Amino acid sequence: MSWLILFLAGLFEIVWAVGLKVSSQSPSPWLYSVTVVAIIASMMLLALAMKEIPLGTAYAIWTGIGAIGSFIIGLIYFSEPISFARLASALFIVIGLVGLKLTSH
Repeated sequence: MSWLILFLAGLFEIVWAVGLKVSSQSPSPWLYSVTVVAIIASMMLLALAMKEIPLGTAYAIWTGIGAIGSFIIGLIYFSEPISFARLASALFIVIGLVGLKLTSH
């Protein structure tokens, strides 16, 4: 159950990162509110997951989910540049996350 909670925390991490980007382009009280709620939810879920998952593993996976999710959304919705080096770097993050998951107890 802790891994599912951590995954949800990572999804909220993506929501608030994207919320910051969208809010910077078109400021709106509604967007700021969604962003703040997502930040709070992400932090609370991370704290809950860390009751059973080691700190370093939980934090790395949480930030990794946020980083990869934000990277993908940036490519798709914000037309951020795609290059072999960027894609390879993202792949290394994913490999690291899978390694942390597989080696945690």
